[in-house]
Amino acid sequence: MATINIRRDVADPFYRYKMERLVSKIEGKGNGIKTVVANLPSVAQSLARPPAYIIKYLGYELGAQTNVNPKDDRWIINGAHQSDKLQESLDGFINRFVLCKDCKNPETEVNIKDGRILLDCKACGQRTVVDLRHKLSGYIIKNEPKGGKKGKKEKMSRRDRAKLEAQENGSVNGTISPPESNSDKGADDDGDEEIAAGSDDEFTKQIQEDAKHIDVNTNGDAKEEEWAIDTSAEAIAARAKELPTDLKRSLAFDDDDEGEENGTSIYDQLGVWIDEQAKAKGGVGAVDDVEIYKKAAELGIENKHKTLTVLAQTVFDDNIVAQIPKRAGMLHKMIGESEKHQKAFLGGIERFVGHDHKELIPKVPQILMTLYQSDVITEEVAKPWGNKASKKYVDISTSRKVRKAAEPFLKWLDEADSEDEESDDE
Repeated sequence: MATINIRRDVADPFYRYKMERLVSKIEGKGNGIKTVVANLPSVAQSLARPPAYIIKYLGYELGAQTNVNPKDDRWIINGAHQSDKLQESLDGFINRFVLCKDCKNPETEVNIKDGRILLDCKACGQRTVVDLRHKLSGYIIKNEPKGGKKGKKEKMSRRDRAKLEAQENGSVNGTISPPESNSDKGADDDGDEEIAAGSDDEFTKQIQEDAKHIDVNTNGDAKEEEWAIDTSAEAIAARAKELPTDLKRSLAFDDDDEGEENGTSIYDQLGVWIDEQAKAKGGVGAVDDVEIYKKAAELGIENKHKTLTVLAQTVFDDNIVAQIPKRAGMLHKMIGESEKHQKAFLGGIERFVGHDHKELIPKVPQILMTLYQSDVITEEVAKPWGNKASKKYVDISTSRKVRKAAEPFLKWLDEADSEDEESDDE
């Protein structure tokens, strides 16, 4: 069978790392239609990874159920999927879980240590860290390659592992950027096409670059906009104070004085500023993430969980499903690994669809799935949220409607967990 370069961005016909092109066959019809990946074991051998890792990754990327331990070596993905689409998804797996982040060669071995997935490169000798935010990372830690030794930390929940990884990586590098970016020296990241320019690493670089520009040209003051709206803190506070109570963005925050400035919530000021920017620039999609972050930082609330409630209601419009991946970089930076921040963001989303855009309630499963696949929310937060209605952000009746609409997504999470447990038992 003809082979292709493992790195398909390398056109050199003499490139030494080869694999077979994925061969798939669609079988069945109706609800029973499925795709059989005929040569998965051969491809997995070329990549030095278990076939289960690859089929699981393809399932996550395509949003489809898979079998991870077939008795007859028939590796199946539910639904009809063309070979070229599978090959594109495989490129993402290779980039994330096979290629060395330093030399970009596929001569790596997977090692699990202290709750982290390390790629031990035999070509350059470097050990680089896999991003734990991808759902496959949790599966790999649960299903370490044969011969590996599991310690206590490997048995942690995904949330605890992610926290540990973030703490260890941050203490070494002094940054909150994801571990993959620490050793990726500017090379193209083909595996991150779904969020592309919205990655939190690029977002951080943008902030730093803009901050330098401000220091040099404006002595730290916000650059004056070309359109004639007074965006000073005093003017925004005055306009926020004049808003009717039901239009204010603070909504159901805790009954405390945090964030109050001259009798006006500082969170209202951020919401008013974003709304005014959207009107001036012709739509909320034109409001830049970096500018939003800088405004939150100027108000001193860039790390506050309540800020996420405001953002959920102000940085999207009716096209929210398409906008989420573009905002993912900013949201990653402001949410981090905090469950409290995720809950506040989900509360804002609940208010956004349940109160401000009721026509979007039928799209709640798509919204939640996109947030989940963009790693903005985690399963550990989404499930408890979906199981209990709350009157904190909307009335209890509306809250129940939103959660009722979310049932297909929550059911999908349960089915995915059941499949993982079955594969563990086998």
